[in-house]
Amino acid sequence: MPALSSTMTEGKIVSWIKSEGEKLQKGESVVVVESDKADMDVETFYDGYLAAIMVEDGGVAAVGSAIALLAETEEEIPEAKSKASGSTGKTVIDQVPSPQSEKKTLIDQPPVVQSETLIDKANSSPAVSVSSEHPASEGGKRVVATPYAKKLAKELKVELGSITGSGPMGRIVAKDVEEAASSSSSSSSAAPVPVISQAKPATSSFASQASVVGGTSAVFTTMQGAVSRNMMESLSVPAFRVGYTITTDALDALYKKIKSKGVTMTALVAKATALALVKHPVVNASCKDGKSFTYNNNINIAVAVAMDGGLITPVLQDADKIDIYTLSRKWKELVDKARAKLLQPQEYSTGTFTLSNLGMFGVDRFDAILPPGTGAIMAVGASQPTVIATEDGRIGVKSQMQVNVTADHRIIYGADLASFLQTLAKLIEDPKDLTL
Repeated sequence: MPALSSTMTEGKIVSWIKSEGEKLQKGESVVVVESDKADMDVETFYDGYLAAIMVEDGGVAAVGSAIALLAETEEEIPEAKSKASGSTGKTVIDQVPSPQSEKKTLIDQPPVVQSETLIDKANSSPAVSVSSEHPASEGGKRVVATPYAKKLAKELKVELGSITGSGPMGRIVAKDVEEAASSSSSSSSAAPVPVISQAKPATSSFASQASVVGGTSAVFTTMQGAVSRNMMESLSVPAFRVGYTITTDALDALYKKIKSKGVTMTALVAKATALALVKHPVVNASCKDGKSFTYNNNINIAVAVAMDGGLITPVLQDADKIDIYTLSRKWKELVDKARAKLLQPQEYSTGTFTLSNLGMFGVDRFDAILPPGTGAIMAVGASQPTVIATEDGRIGVKSQMQVNVTADHRIIYGADLASFLQTLAKLIEDPKDLTL
């Protein structure tokens, strides 16, 4: 039941990298903001002083509201603090103007976006600059860590230099710090170190909640809030479902043959789906206004990934045009970035068709909720040995999987899905085209 990003209305301040009164130089990271799917480092586009922080760590700010003020000189800091206490929050990060200068904003904005916002809507150009690495030094060793990981390491008294990062390019993420802190506490007699929850590889998004006490209330995380909004929006679409049984013996054999080359089953299914969509473009279409629909130029396969606190759908763009080996490498990169909360909006909000695979958990069949803005989503069940009647009338055993497609009935009809699923089954049951 994946959720694509909806229009963003608010963001959470994960941590301030700079403190009030600190001098800032153009290009420095100032604050880490949590959008509905990722943490983003915000850089200043101007020199100055961080005069007043208006939304502290952990606070939530609406899109377009003020979170801090920037002063050009130290003398202007008191004026900024005064302005902050009476601010109406019309701008995002405002700069106190000097008599000789015009008013500027701390966060620059692409010219195509008129309003100046710190936390931009997910479906427009990013309003912030995101840095993929944050070098630091500990004991002469170069350390690359997210700002949140650095902050967490300081709170938990963990040396970053002793940690091996699990993020992209060895980057240390919060999960690594938590694990190091937990390991340290278990090997000493000191008081237990508190562990802060962070996105991790999840066999189930609810697995970490097994010890929750009954009756406990929990406020939605930013990601859960986005999922909730998307699911409510889905209720307005007249959807229907069509199931199909596909024999997977040939696909399983191909997977075993090329698995050592880094190919994943997810990439194989995504590739087969993309090639089937080439022949059935209406299943890749989308209706957003209820009055017309669009045949999408690209076939972008979004695949649901479970995370603690929600779901995210990294997108394999142009999956029909990319060879299976490149597609598999791309998928691994996307999953690593998703778990480190480093995906950019275009990497999770551009899907034209969605896959939700619970088969990896042993689920044999299920239905998926249609993500807003897309025409169809396919639920993929587990491949299981099944006793069947063969073509020559004998009894045999073949591996089969159940797939169920949920589609927007305003633009896709039963015959469309039946034809699409027949094509998909042929590609999976005779998968030679998947490696071309």
